[in-house]
Amino acid sequence: MATSKEFIEKFLEGLELYGIRVYPMMGEYVVYCNDKTVGCICDNRLFVKITPASGRFLKGAPELAAYAGAKPRYLVENTDKEFLIELLQEVASGLPAPKKRK
Repeated sequence: MATSKEFIEKFLEGLELYGIRVYPMMGEYVVYCNDKTVGCICDNRLFVKITPASGRFLKGAPELAAYAGAKPRYLVENTDKEFLIELLQEVASGLPAPKKRK
């Protein structure tokens, strides 16, 4: 099952103003916040990287692989926009800056 366009549109509604965007990749979507990769959307489900910040926000959340062969990530089941903005920004703030491409 692939992620639907409707799910992506609903997810992004109001988030783009906060530096959150998605890009299609290999049939699903990668989630960026402030140009840092913070998670992915697979099969209409949001997964975020496991970091100290995401651990605080998602205490007790299941750690699952988004697809076969993927590293485990937290499954985010809360769809509240304010929660998602705060979560994704906190995760991004704890990640290193992306490497410059040549």
